[in-house]
Amino acid sequence: MPEILEIEFYRLHAEEAVGRTVSTVHAEDDWYLKEGLDGATARAALAGRTLTAARRRGKLLLMDTDGGEGPVLGLRFGMTGRLVVDHGAALDDLVYGSNRDEPAWDRFALDFVDGGHLRMRDPRRLGGVILDPDEEALGPDALTLTLGQVRVALADSTAPLKARLMDQNRVAGLGNLLTDEILWRAGLDPARPTRSLDDDEVRRLHRHIRVGLTRMWDRGGSHTGDLQGARHRGGVCPKDGTPLLRRTIGGRTTYSCPRHQA
Repeated sequence: MPEILEIEFYRLHAEEAVGRTVSTVHAEDDWYLKEGLDGATARAALAGRTLTAARRRGKLLLMDTDGGEGPVLGLRFGMTGRLVVDHGAALDDLVYGSNRDEPAWDRFALDFVDGGHLRMRDPRRLGGVILDPDEEALGPDALTLTLGQVRVALADSTAPLKARLMDQNRVAGLGNLLTDEILWRAGLDPARPTRSLDDDEVRRLHRHIRVGLTRMWDRGGSHTGDLQGARHRGGVCPKDGTPLLRRTIGGRTTYSCPRHQA
């Protein structure tokens, strides 16, 4: 389940493709090409281009071409997408996704003049490829989020707190696992109306976004949170032993502690 931490691993792995020139574009799965893009357009736009930077905003991986003179390739990985450069995957163990190497799961690929390749391997086809995505439609990146940006993201909304944090137009990069972990650490109920938080709670939330993301990055990804092992039916809070609530909030299965998350 790639969230912001996994996509940052992907970005670092994609650096291995920077400086290489595209010889062939494999884009046969038109459903995987988004926002009006088709295979012929993708091939015409990218063949002969040199990848010159690997960037990221939230969960969107961005590959610049020809020093910014060519199109920007945007890669979304959905819930099960993996990035493979040459013969190595960015992550060998993707939680909730298959780690098998099945060529039939390759949805989009670039071959390079030097003989290597970059591939998107996605069993469930929940990711997608975009050319020149609207980066400014995304909210500020969760890894660099400031207190002021948190205040803006939460301002005057009756939406549940979890749903607001997972809205990529408000905060880019937080997914289901990270949001549950951060709110558990911050002691905040994911179902609370966003505008009900006072300033001290907003500050606490911001602190736990920063600390939580840093700790899970150091541990190896979004699946390494302290709550993760209890995210199942019958799970109990690792902090106080209270049976966890299991609810659907913002369309996602949510785990929280009814004792210390208020």
